[in-house]
Amino acid sequence: MILSIQIDTPLAQIVRQDRTMERIVFPIPDICEYLTEETKTRIYYTTERDEQGSKVADFFEKVEDMFAEMRWQKKLRANPYLSWFSSHMSLWSSITFQFAVLLNFLVAFFYPFNEVKKELDPKLSGLIWTAMFGSLALVTMVGVNPFAIRTFFISTIFRFIFSVGLEYTLWLLGAFNVINKGIYLISMMGNQGTFTKQPRQVLTDFRFMYHIIYLVVCILGLCVHEFFYSILLLDVINREETLWNVIKSVTKNGRSIILTAVLAVIIIYLFSIIGYICFQDDFLMEVEPVPKLIAEAVNETANGFCDKENCTGVDYSVSAGQEVAEDDSREDGKQRVCDSLIMCILTSLNHGLRNGGGIGDLLRKPDSKENLFVARVVYDLLFFFIVIIIVLNLIFGVIIDTFADLRSEKQQKDEILKNTCFVCGLNRSNFDNKSVSFDEHKSNEHNMWHYLNFIVLVKVKDHTEFTGPESYVYTMVKDKNLDWFPRMRAMSLTNEDGDGEQSDYRNLQAQLDTTNKLVKNLSKQLTELKEQMTEQIKQKKRSKFLTSATMNM
Repeated sequence: MILSIQIDTPLAQIVRQDRTMERIVFPIPDICEYLTEETKTRIYYTTERDEQGSKVADFFEKVEDMFAEMRWQKKLRANPYLSWFSSHMSLWSSITFQFAVLLNFLVAFFYPFNEVKKELDPKLSGLIWTAMFGSLALVTMVGVNPFAIRTFFISTIFRFIFSVGLEYTLWLLGAFNVINKGIYLISMMGNQGTFTKQPRQVLTDFRFMYHIIYLVVCILGLCVHEFFYSILLLDVINREETLWNVIKSVTKNGRSIILTAVLAVIIIYLFSIIGYICFQDDFLMEVEPVPKLIAEAVNETANGFCDKENCTGVDYSVSAGQEVAEDDSREDGKQRVCDSLIMCILTSLNHGLRNGGGIGDLLRKPDSKENLFVARVVYDLLFFFIVIIIVLNLIFGVIIDTFADLRSEKQQKDEILKNTCFVCGLNRSNFDNKSVSFDEHKSNEHNMWHYLNFIVLVKVKDHTEFTGPESYVYTMVKDKNLDWFPRMRAMSLTNEDGDGEQSDYRNLQAQLDTTNKLVKNLSKQLTELKEQMTEQIKQKKRSKFLTSATMNM
């Protein structure tokens, strides 16, 4: 299998079985370039860290999904139109939210819509036409300019409002919103490879189902009623992490909040029983009936029908000035609301929780000479202190503490991302006064995407062409073993740290290598010296032989 190699060959550090670290250089497979920037950003910010500050464990679990996205994106590039739509997901998302804001703005200010078109002042009409054509010319000459595009869009909307009416303009904007949301869904499915997933995986994808529901609400606003557009504004929670933390502050400790609320209901139930037994006559509440003539109410419920002029059927008419007798449950314009236990409970829940002073704000003000005056004071105070001050503040405290914890977690997360290595978990302070800075360490030595590229390499490369490190990492990846990742270690620190065990080993190894080289040099010099001595001895013997031969002659 032939792999295309990019010009820049990345570096990575792996840990061998003997706990020694090794630096490797490898080619980047061409399939790695298909991983989108949106996915990289999401993985970087959402990966959970472990107790050592490293994110390797969670990152390793997401490798298969990223590899599947690479393969799907490679197929997607074969379709240029779908590829173009998928590469502009953020644009479609922004346009969708702006449509939602604009639609709600028109509904809020102009509903109910007036079918009668208003005549537009000629000067204002000329100003709108000038803004339209001026912004269109600016877009045509300059290119993509956000200010010019917004000006053209707003002026066009005003032109439509005064030309065809607000209702038709709103319908047109709603149709564009549905189309744009459909484009966003297609883009998202193209990026995530939704077309290749099983139906069960698609239905359990929260993000995909969220946008499907969003599209359904857009269609309901277009076809059923404009008030459905108001639901679209809740998308701001999904777009802003701070607002999402506000929601999580209620849902994260939802069990504690629910149990505290159950405790509040139980306490109010007990107070309702005491109120029903001892203070039933004090539960008086002012009521305001629906403004309707009592005679008309009586006549409409009769077998016949009566209006002010004619009556049919049985005669249920009421003479002028006659009034229906008031119910016995009313006293001095107030209604008794504790004649049954269930009414006591509902009244205590409704008014006892909403009144700042508790149930005492609703009950009759007793006379100090009454027999149960002291009991009423104790009853009102206990309800106020137990329910209003203690129980409700417990619920508020849980929500506020949870929000504070979430904010602290976010700050801690940002601090970790800024000052902690994604791979090894070492802190920025570990690289102070070192030859390699922390930023260089993150970008060169322990670049998270280099490790992803190396894992992809061992997945796509032919096994028969593996090098030693590649074969070792392939086995570890296959067994889902993370021991080959450097944890709390870096070669740049190991080389400079003389007190560390690894540094001592390498220093000894370096000294041993130097000694071996010196021994080899001495051995070589000794051999050369021995050869020279041998050559000199041979030359002396040869000269003696020649001298003796000359003397004999």
